[in-house]
Amino acid sequence: MSDPEAIARYRANLKGEVDSAGLYHALADAEADPHLSEVYRRLAAVEEAHAEFWRKQLGPVGARIGNPRLGWRTRILAGLARRFGPQFVLPAISTLERRDSGQYDNQPEAVAAGLPGAERSHQRIVEAVEKSISGGLSGDSLARLEGRHRRGGNALRAAVLGANDGLVSNLSLVMGVAGSGVSGATILLTGLAGLVAGACSMAMGEWLSVTSSRELNQQQIAVEADELARMPEEEKEELVLIYQAKGLDEAQARALADRLMANKDTALDTLAREELGIDPGELGGSAWVASGSSFALFSIGAIFPVAPFFWLDGAPALLVSLALGGLALVMIGAGTSLFTGRGLVFSSLRQVLIGFAAAGITYGIGRLVGVSLGG
Repeated sequence: MSDPEAIARYRANLKGEVDSAGLYHALADAEADPHLSEVYRRLAAVEEAHAEFWRKQLGPVGARIGNPRLGWRTRILAGLARRFGPQFVLPAISTLERRDSGQYDNQPEAVAAGLPGAERSHQRIVEAVEKSISGGLSGDSLARLEGRHRRGGNALRAAVLGANDGLVSNLSLVMGVAGSGVSGATILLTGLAGLVAGACSMAMGEWLSVTSSRELNQQQIAVEADELARMPEEEKEELVLIYQAKGLDEAQARALADRLMANKDTALDTLAREELGIDPGELGGSAWVASGSSFALFSIGAIFPVAPFFWLDGAPALLVSLALGGLALVMIGAGTSLFTGRGLVFSSLRQVLIGFAAAGITYGIGRLVGVSLGG
């Protein structure tokens, strides 16, 4: 006897497992490190086994099983992994795994089959992989946008938010100036000035942020090197305590510290990573790459509301600007849903409402100011 509620739940579970398996296969294919590639393939195999479990649940309730297609989010993440490498999308995947880790806790069939434990295991594995590699383009270069730095990086999140900054700020600027009733040429000039000024400000701030961080990291490593040269025994004791805090007993921690201290370069590298939390090989990433990324991302978002004024004027230009801005807001909403796990429609509508609300407020202010100045 069919149970519509159970059928819908089984199909949703099957779809989720098929998506996960497809995504891990894509990561395995895109991963250059053979060890990590094998990890992704094993994760994919487990997800395929889970999918087969839900197919078997669908049979007894009289449901047509079929073979679900990969969802839009999975296809986009897989494409980004192939284009930029798995590390580019790992933070988003880690977020989705955390969100889904408890999805089977209240499903008796899944609990009986041990699926909740497997899902939590996947979450821990993905988090461990994410922490073991540097995330995003050139380490932290994108993830520092507007102070949004996270250790381990999240280039996808930073790219979406960086483009959103340019879009919303320039859409608001264009609408505010348009509300005052000035000509299309003036709006175009103002919009381009806003694009260049905003992008330069972002790039300059980013360059200073990364440069300052790099100089601070270098100074901290220099202090650590001096302490290692003057007080090697104290530094060794610090390593012992660090490894004891990680779970090793004192004998194991001391033996490991002795091996590391035998080579001063290795000891300094380890102390920088373990005590200071600094990767000596990166030191915060390239300031020029970070500033260039900030400039480009802000400009990409900011050009949408300005572009129509190159060839249109008056109300048509304003309407097309709003339409292009709305389209860009929808795309940014879709981008945010990749790393938040929220639905595409919800994320896109929320982004459009927030962006248009900001534009409406500035348009109203521009209208009031224009009327008062015009007498």
